[in-house]
This record gives sequence, structure tokens and C-alpha cells, in this order.
Amino acid sequence: MGKLVLVRHGESQWNLDNRFTGWVDVDLSAKGVEEAGAAGKQLAALLKSSGMEFHHTYTSLLKRAIRTHYLMLESADRVWYPVMRTWRLNERHYGALQGLDKAETAKKYGDAQVKIWRRSYDTLPPMMDPSSEMNPKNDPRYAHLEPSAQPLGESLKVTIDRVMPFWESEIGPRMRKGENLLIVAHGNSLRGLVKHIKKIGNEDILELNIPTAKPWLFEFDSNLNLKSDSYL
Repeated sequence: MGKLVLVRHGESQWNLDNRFTGWVDVDLSAKGVEEAGAAGKQLAALLKSSGMEFHHTYTSLLKRAIRTHYLMLESADRVWYPVMRTWRLNERHYGALQGLDKAETAKKYGDAQVKIWRRSYDTLPPMMDPSSEMNPKNDPRYAHLEPSAQPLGESLKVTIDRVMPFWESEIGPRMRKGENLLIVAHGNSLRGLVKHIKKIGNEDILELNIPTAKPWLFEFDSNLNLKSDSYL
């Protein structure tokens, strides 16, 4: 059975600025660039010690994941790995919250309400105005999607529901063939994968925080059940 490594992108500029990001295409901060390079060195150490190689790699359509992926592979001297990019690995869409300062939003709406928007499993954030320039329908990278797949806001549940078909159609089948896979994505899309892999409940998944640019290795048995997992 193939091995799987999951990596959340390095710190983005809006992580640093404490803003809701979602599908806004924010780049890495200087620290994020350094984190990605360091993650690549950890990846190189794994490849050297295990003798394994990755058969395929994946990112979202957002540059903070794309750049983290490239910088990691550059640091590991593996830029030749094949890569597939998909909207299904995008971060959760935070609706009308996108771009807002988290602390200022808490002052305006109260800590309790913001915690519900951020941490509830199935509560949607305030929906984005369809006329917003940040509406995904205005972005050429999402032009091929059906309108129903161009969100104006997502809960964690909705995010996981769009991630899981990718696991079922792409990740699971490749791993069953013995392929080793690398996924560089986002905190909430990776939560969806980890929830499935580790069979975490709806409430417990809310407490899972995935650190930036820390490669997380998963190993499976012949039935694709988790055997072990550890950060590199």
C-alpha cells in the first residue's frame, strides 16, 4: 500500500495579518517561504532514509499551496515530480468574512459568534454578496465549474463534502496500487482528509489544528486502514 504525506502550506501573508483568507489568492509571507524550504529538507531526509519516491503530487488552485509545493520540491531536488492541481483541495470558502481582520470581526460580532463561524462543523459563515469581485465565478480558474460548485461560503462540513470525492476517485485508488502521494493544501481541506483517514468525529475534528509546512506521514494496511502517522 502506498504512503501518503500531507502538508499545509507555509504561513501566508494573511495568516500573518490575522485575516480570513479562504479562496482569496494570498501569497506566502517571508516566513512561509522559509517554512516551505525547511519542509523540503525534511522531505529529502525521508526519501533518503526510506528509499521511497513520490509517484504523484497534488495542490489546490491557490498560490500559497502551489508555491509551498514548488519550494518544497526544489529544496528536496524533486521538481520533476508530476503534479495535479484541483479546486477540491482549496481552503474553506469563508464567504463575506474573507479579507476581514479576525480580531476586528470579533469586536464587531462578539467572540462567541465568530467562534461559531470558525469552529462549528456545519454552520455557514455570512454568505458573500454575489456581486463581489471575489465571487469565484469571476475567476478564470473556476470557469469550468458548475455554478453549484462556485461557493459563496462554506461550512467545514461543506468543505469536507467537496474534498471526499477527490479521495474516492483519485487518492484512494492510486494508493491501493502502491503509489506514494504528496498533497500540499490547506488547514480545512486537509482536515477533511484526516477526518476520514483517522475516523475522527464531527465534534473532535473541530479541535484539530494542522501546523503550517509540517509534513505529516501516513502509512496504511492492505485495506487502506491507518497503521501509523507521524510528523517528519
